Amino acid sequence: MGLRSAAHWVGRGAAALSIAAFPLWSPNGVPLASAADCADAEVLFARGTDEPKGMGAVGNAFVDALREQAVGLNIATYAVDYDAGKLQLGSGDGAKDAIKRIKATATSCPETKIVLGGYSQGANVINIVAGNPIVGIAWGASLPSSFASNVAAIATFGNVANRSGTKLPSQSEMFAGKGIDLCNPADPICHAGTGNEWSGHTDGYVPGYTSQAAAFVASKLLAGADQAAPGFGPSTGYGQLPGYDMSLPGPAPQVPIYASQPRGSDHMPPGWDQPAPGFDPSLANGLP
Repeated sequence: MGLRSAAHWVGRGAAALSIAAFPLWSPNGVPLASAADCADAEVLFARGTDEPKGMGAVGNAFVDALREQAVGLNIATYAVDYDAGKLQLGSGDGAKDAIKRIKATATSCPETKIVLGGYSQGANVINIVAGNPIVGIAWGASLPSSFASNVAAIATFGNVANRSGTKLPSQSEMFAGKGIDLCNPADPICHAGTGNEWSGHTDGYVPGYTSQAAAFVASKLLAGADQAAPGFGPSTGYGQLPGYDMSLPGPAPQVPIYASQPRGSDHMPPGWDQPAPGFDPSLANGLP
């Protein structure tokens, strides 16, 4: 091969390597992923209070169950980055991080179906994203409606909105019919009434409720968001584990414990950490 031919092929090879080494970019500066780089679905999950950074125990169990039930789908995960401290000051920042990730995924992988999830304080992160922050508190902006179609399903666990009189993510205008909000009737964070145990919050969601939520979400991913989940009734309010007597906890929650907090506050209102009736404070080590 002559020097000119050799130079020609070296140049072509260098160009190919250059193209492979650097991603393509969209006009707004977001890298465009190839179809091979994009997952079928991505779960964005916000952990509970005081859990180590990551998906948290409930989030990991939920994703494991979802992968088992959504057979054949490549499911990626993203742990919402926020300060999940006991002072409950990080939900707004968590919502901002989740929205930033939703926008990035929707832009770079428009065919990827996004699943939102949260447990305990992380559930309130999802409340904000869905446009349903706790009553009386200005936490932050919700997800722009132009990205709502990229979200295929939502699942929250131990969501204090159940008890505060606030709408749940599954009741939001953007995500009606796409969500399931599960509250263990023994959980004092989301249920007001007798029979509450702190363990109902800390240990009451894995594996029963995480598997139930995974079945609901899998039906959305496999059959489309407009299809009803087989075998499920209403997707809001209280879940029920096999063998659990729903008559024990008493009536549905009616005490809006957050309603008196003035708008504009950036911290949880006084009394947020007070135990529900029948709850033994000696069992608690902080809101998980």
